[in-house]
Amino acid sequence: MTLRIPARLTAPKPGWVTSADVIVVGSGIAGLTAALRLRQRVDRVLLVTKTVLSEGSTEWAQGGIAAALDPADSADEHLADTLVAGAGVCDEDAVRILVTEGPARVRELATLGMEFDRGPDGEISLTREGGHGRDRIAHAGGDATGKEVSRALIAALGAALIAVKEDSGIEVLEHALVVDLLQDRDCRVCGVTLHVIGEGQMDGVGAARARAVVLATGGIGQVYSSTTNPSVATGDGVAAALRAGAMIADLEFVQFHPTVLWLGEGSSGQQPLLSEAMRGEGAFLVDRDGVRFMADVHPLADLAPRDIVAKAIVAQMARTGSDHVYLDARHLGRDLLQKRFPSILQRCRELGFDPVTELLPVAPAQHYASGGVRTDGVGRTSLAGLYACGEVSCTGVHGANRLASNSLLEGLVFASRIANDIALRLSAGELTPADPFVRADDTRLVARKERTAVQRAMTLGAGAVRSADLLAEAGKNLRVIADSAPGLTADPGSWETSNLLHLAQLLTLVATLREETRGGHIRSDFTDRDDAHWRGHIYAVREADGSVTTSFHPVVPHGPAGSLAATTSEDLLTSGDPLTPKDPS
Repeated sequence: MTLRIPARLTAPKPGWVTSADVIVVGSGIAGLTAALRLRQRVDRVLLVTKTVLSEGSTEWAQGGIAAALDPADSADEHLADTLVAGAGVCDEDAVRILVTEGPARVRELATLGMEFDRGPDGEISLTREGGHGRDRIAHAGGDATGKEVSRALIAALGAALIAVKEDSGIEVLEHALVVDLLQDRDCRVCGVTLHVIGEGQMDGVGAARARAVVLATGGIGQVYSSTTNPSVATGDGVAAALRAGAMIADLEFVQFHPTVLWLGEGSSGQQPLLSEAMRGEGAFLVDRDGVRFMADVHPLADLAPRDIVAKAIVAQMARTGSDHVYLDARHLGRDLLQKRFPSILQRCRELGFDPVTELLPVAPAQHYASGGVRTDGVGRTSLAGLYACGEVSCTGVHGANRLASNSLLEGLVFASRIANDIALRLSAGELTPADPFVRADDTRLVARKERTAVQRAMTLGAGAVRSADLLAEAGKNLRVIADSAPGLTADPGSWETSNLLHLAQLLTLVATLREETRGGHIRSDFTDRDDAHWRGHIYAVREADGSVTTSFHPVVPHGPAGSLAATTSEDLLTSGDPLTPKDPS
């Protein structure tokens, strides 16, 4: 199986140019945090967002933010739970950064005006979710934590905008889709090309130049037919980084949330999530016959890590011949459900379900990408000038399966570290301006109408449970799509669909290579975890000729964080074992 990815998407030449010291792409918790912290120490920041500030994936986070805030809890316990959930392939240094710096970052949110739910003593209320050994999930508005995080950060950003409007120190560009990264002759990233639709400040394609670019574009959920991700989650950041030659890691580890409201056969697009916090409060799973099945699967029963619960649900559905199971929250009572889960209660009722009196049909759906653009402990990627944080990145924190509510925390912690690193490097003169260099590389597009076909191929072939045959069929169907429509007119729909196609092809490739079951990667033909051969990471890099090279990197003994920044893409590749997939044809 040979995979070739174009260097760029077909697009008109930029018709306008703007510049900043740093460009931040994305307005979720990672992007907003990075922009706010950078503005405190950098002269000019450009924040680019695909729709409007409040419509990133962060807004949809229901459960909360995990942090060891209780005096009885500890960073070491949070570390241990995260490593267990990550199924043996977490970067322990990255996890330690997360759990030790996390509590301070969460408390800083409160100083920015975030209204956490609090107990009678005034302390932040904490609950439990799957995989956590203690109550350490801070939440807001019951099940509206993400929305409150976005509100508080956007309010703080608004205050910053007002404070600096005289000197234009920070600029927000909404309705802007980043098409590709700009690079100089040495492949250093020095900006982005982007398209701003009519509601934005400028029409058409332009070029934004900067001394550093921070990708915070969120996940890849729309590569599947059903996902909890919003419609904007088309993997634009990961795809652009892949085309530019950045290292991509762990893309096969896709988390399928076990309890997504099942709306019937054929339902597609963004699906309603039933937060893991419901099980944290005592809700439990039953099959079509009313039988509780999780107690026989894992010591934590219904609060086992997500990959284990999702796998158990798929197995139970197969045993009972059903396309869903049920979540039973009736015994929690009207008052608790209304207090803790008002948004879920309202949404269920809008769709014809009442959690107070009825079982809720649920099935796994795509939820989170544990892999992405490989970074070090301060967010640097393998390309000079390019940083990444949040779901678009692969810090190594999540391993093969993200622990519940660690995602918002990761965005907070690593965005702060990125801002600090960029500010220090700018002041030291390390990140100097550079001129973009356009190479005579190939550019390609697929039509927007192919989006459904990409999603169907991935859902059937690289979904919650995979096999060599299913992945081979998916790969074949994706190749047909890739060859289907050369010379198309460029538009946002075709750019997004092309991004989804490139990520789908790479995900299918690395999922084929990993012949085991681990975390979010479940193979029906290799049902066991194989530490002897597969305890490590699959890295992928697009080479100068367009071919994608993959290599395997075993988990190494514990060492200092941040070593990636001192190595190059070539160093990392040569330190691993090259991987050659079997040709499915």
